[in-house]
Amino acid sequence: MADGGSGLVVAVCRVHALLPDRGNGVTGIDKRPVDGPVRAKRFGLFGDVQADRQHHGGEHQAVYAYAEEDAERFAADLGRAVPPGLFGENLRTRGVDVTGAVIGERWRIGGALLEVTSPRNPCGTFERRLGIRGWVATFAAAGAPGAYFRVIRAGSLRAGDAIEVIDRPEHGVTVGRWFVHEDPADAERLVTAAEIGLVRLHPGLRDAVDRSLRKAAG
Repeated sequence: MADGGSGLVVAVCRVHALLPDRGNGVTGIDKRPVDGPVRAKRFGLFGDVQADRQHHGGEHQAVYAYAEEDAERFAADLGRAVPPGLFGENLRTRGVDVTGAVIGERWRIGGALLEVTSPRNPCGTFERRLGIRGWVATFAAAGAPGAYFRVIRAGSLRAGDAIEVIDRPEHGVTVGRWFVHEDPADAERLVTAAEIGLVRLHPGLRDAVDRSLRKAAG
């Protein structure tokens, strides 16, 4: 189902420097805005680095987007700036509901076509990056995780590009809703949508869906 919603890319970010991290040895979470067009490909943005593709990368989590509106709320709560890239995002957006993006929703940005795959789950690396004790719990409690995408069609994108939501599956399970609740009823909706070809569940999300269903079954 076409939606017609639209927004704007505020910044395109990729790794500035690899940082030491006790979790994986190094981390690519230090991402900062770049000028000009950047090509989005199967495994992410050209020139970016994903140090841990099992949990924060690979083709199913190739691009991570975070909303400027949510970043501004965190900035107000924390009393500090939250510039583009601080949360490790590739795209800082404005005017499009990232938390409300439906799993399987497709965005056209520049020459690229992206598909929402899952919410971001905060980890220890993220907490160490921010330097705030208890940050994982604080971030999770806000219920605004941002969204991961797979690249359906490779192409170049840049800051200032329009974001056009061109398709939104009717199952209605958003990244924010799943992140907060992992509700068995939503798990059933996602399984049904996958079975009829409305959405492709990436392995990590499918595992979470199956866990939710097993827990509900007792």
